[in-house]
Amino acid sequence: MTDRISQLAGHLNYPKGLLAGQVAIITGSGQGIGAEAARLFAKEGAKVVVADIDAQKSQDVVDSIKKEGGQAIAVPGDILNSEYIATLVKKAADFGDGKINILVNNAGYTWDGVIHKMTDKQWDNIIALHCTAPFNLVRASAPYFRVKDGAPRCIVNISSTSGVHGNAGQLNYALAKAGVTGFTKTIAKEWGPQFGVRANTVAFGHILTRLTAAKENGAFVQGPDGEKIALGIPQKNTTPDSAAAANADIPLRRPGTATEAASSILAVASPLFSYVTGQTIMVTGGRNM
Repeated sequence: MTDRISQLAGHLNYPKGLLAGQVAIITGSGQGIGAEAARLFAKEGAKVVVADIDAQKSQDVVDSIKKEGGQAIAVPGDILNSEYIATLVKKAADFGDGKINILVNNAGYTWDGVIHKMTDKQWDNIIALHCTAPFNLVRASAPYFRVKDGAPRCIVNISSTSGVHGNAGQLNYALAKAGVTGFTKTIAKEWGPQFGVRANTVAFGHILTRLTAAKENGAFVQGPDGEKIALGIPQKNTTPDSAAAANADIPLRRPGTATEAASSILAVASPLFSYVTGQTIMVTGGRNM
């Protein structure tokens, strides 16, 4: 029994970190969930490539990681640009001495509209951002994942409950995030048998980020033609009672934090999930719709 306990303790003990020596690209990691994931990955020993369209925010995350003794580089750029993706993969591989172990496809935002008023631009942009961009990154990274050296490699694609259950006013986003599920499962089936690559989806519910903050706060992103796309949820007429009611169908009775969301990404990418692939992990506080 003592030997068995020691064996189990050894499996769960990672003195150099859960991701020691692994190289991770995390898109959309200049702020929010992505930035928290970058910091957590670095604390667990990963060499983190911070990829975000905002160069200053990317560098700020890198600086915070280095201040804590971690390893990271910033490779800012537009994930919708194929030339940027090629640069991102090359710089990540150079940083990793020729290897890349983890991809986290996290970059994205919402551009909401009801079905009968949604424009082609809204539709095309969100599909490109949440489906085409991750595909292009995975395809470009293929030479570093289709490798038979026994090293751990995994891809984590970020989705949403909107893609699992649908959501009024988010047809473009719901379709894109639903597509992420099939994308993930196909990677798991193609790259798992020969190369041992794991691929999983993490689908978030109500997490406190700029996408779920009050729209009145004025947060925005720049669209494909430079137009401002407002982020958040209108809360002009929100009262304390209505705010509480908004969480009434969450068993934990509260939204999740960016750190909690990032922690779930770390768990899925870690060796603790070494026999989990092709799955959609729901991070919702128990909410089922």
